Amino acid sequence: MAPLASKIKQLLDLFVSSMALIFLSPVIALIAIAIKLDDGGPVFFIQPRVGKGRKSFSCYKFRTMVVGAESTGNGLTVTSDDARMTRVGHWLRVWSLDEIPQLVNVLKGEMSIIGPRPWVAAQAAYCSPADTRRFDVRPGISGWAVIHGRNRLSWADRIRLDVWYVDHWSFWLDVVIFTKTLVILLRRDLVYGAASAGGQNNSENAIVSGNRKSSGTSDDRNSADDTVAVHGNITNQPVT
Repeated sequence: MAPLASKIKQLLDLFVSSMALIFLSPVIALIAIAIKLDDGGPVFFIQPRVGKGRKSFSCYKFRTMVVGAESTGNGLTVTSDDARMTRVGHWLRVWSLDEIPQLVNVLKGEMSIIGPRPWVAAQAAYCSPADTRRFDVRPGISGWAVIHGRNRLSWADRIRLDVWYVDHWSFWLDVVIFTKTLVILLRRDLVYGAASAGGQNNSENAIVSGNRKSSGTSDDRNSADDTVAVHGNITNQPVT
């Protein structure tokens, strides 16, 4: 992506994210109150993710699972019928409203509206030289891989689609992805892996490099992870 195009894209991101946060402020307030009333736990889930140039940043989401969920049930795997999901959390996930706080990441220049989904550090550590091209752009709330299967994609397909996006980026492509994302959200489609209801998703959200395997995941619909900071305190929470 040319420097000028990158700057224009960032300016558009700032405009869209700021307008969206203003427009959605009543919804954000209602969701925060609902999460707090549901189980009294933290409103936000904050997890380190790897962004452009492999720089780490704190990715924000609304919390959708019970506190300490990673040590119970399916551990790092989250399914559509997961008992660890809160009542409010289930509703948030179905409509992908848990992603709204990432607009703050966009406003801070850490993410883009459209781009490859941000990875956890475990995934980035096992990237092949070819895969690292996905870090040439800011990660996005939605992306090319999201509209082509989201959590139903294999790990290899996610990487292939992310790299394709980096190589073929254009403003028009972002418009297409944004439009198709809205359709997916309205249809409440692709939220979980194809076999998620059975307790094991087939998107293989694991990194395999030679004989080494990591259970970290790039998107968080079918996974849980640990050690996040909420309001300055370190707690163990699942990825939500």
